[in-house]
Amino acid sequence: MSTIRGIELKYQTIELNKQDDLATITLNRPDVHNAMNELLMKELTSCFRSCEKDPELRIIILTGMGKSFCAGADLNWMKSMVGYSKEENIHDSNLLLDLYDCIYNCSKPVIARVNGHAFGGGIGLFAACDIVISIPEAKFAFSEVKLGIIPSVISTFVARRMKVIAHMRRYFITGERFTASDAESLGLVDHVTSADDLDTMVEKYTSLLQSSGPQAIAEVKNLIEQYEELPLNQYKKHTVEKIAELRISDEGQEGISSFLDKRKPSWSE
Repeated sequence: MSTIRGIELKYQTIELNKQDDLATITLNRPDVHNAMNELLMKELTSCFRSCEKDPELRIIILTGMGKSFCAGADLNWMKSMVGYSKEENIHDSNLLLDLYDCIYNCSKPVIARVNGHAFGGGIGLFAACDIVISIPEAKFAFSEVKLGIIPSVISTFVARRMKVIAHMRRYFITGERFTASDAESLGLVDHVTSADDLDTMVEKYTSLLQSSGPQAIAEVKNLIEQYEELPLNQYKKHTVEKIAELRISDEGQEGISSFLDKRKPSWSE
């Protein structure tokens, strides 16, 4: 059990561990390879929203319990959806979209600690994260086509990471399995490291993030979102206004002053 802003949080399908300014969220359904059902999606979305509102937290790490990161959709949950109407299916799909949006739009940096295999929607989970670190043994697949469906909701987040849209087409229509090394070359994974060094690599990135201004990180994420959404001329105007705003902000002034004074900024102390 963890506490966010004095509120005790209880979860059935995930675990939340807070340590100083770090929050580690662990998918906790190892008996089904951390497959997602409605409860897990709702709890994970709620947990991310709670972490984002916690002023003490600066970084979120997402990982899985056991040997898998996330096997995608839970088969028992999928069985219950067989007789759903189109409207009911839209409702369930929106739960998944809300989860991915919540991770992708989180103002705090999110590191995916991919500790094992990920399929279908499980790939969507880490594709929505800012930094993805995987062990070499992990296997991946967009396996939806094998069930006669498509990797629809995750496609937005996968497309933001994959370097070549033709690769996305290939892996989406074949459903073939690919390695962590393949995922790295495709842009889905940032670093592949041994299981023994996985936490060391995660710590490396948390240290880098802790030395960066928290407001600056949030603004960078927002800047990229604006680039995706605004017409180019509006985006250019936005960039000029934003840098002017941040240069006179408390964090911007502290960052520039600490650099000139040859000292660490307050957020790194």
